[in-house]
Amino acid sequence: MPTSERSKESRKERMLRLFKHAAKQQNKDGQFQVWTHENHALEVTGNSFIESKVEYIHNNPVRAGIVNRAEDYRYSSASSYAGEDSLLDVITVFFRVKTVK
Repeated sequence: MPTSERSKESRKERMLRLFKHAAKQQNKDGQFQVWTHENHALEVTGNSFIESKVEYIHNNPVRAGIVNRAEDYRYSSASSYAGEDSLLDVITVFFRVKTVK
């Protein structure tokens, strides 16, 4: 077996071990677990809440060290919100809108 095939196989085996370990840690019935089962439901309390979540999502690639600016991540809507060209078709939402009662 060529070296590249061995390294792919060992990576596969390592990932399966990790997924199996994660399932045991969560005491789940399934044999493997890929995603976390964390669910922290929060009430949407207004535009500032939504804006903070969009900002958090936009900044994930920056925190991960993939890009220096959120707008530079190819598959993000951040560039649309910054008024720059975007790979994605995005309908931006203006958050700081006050309604009249």
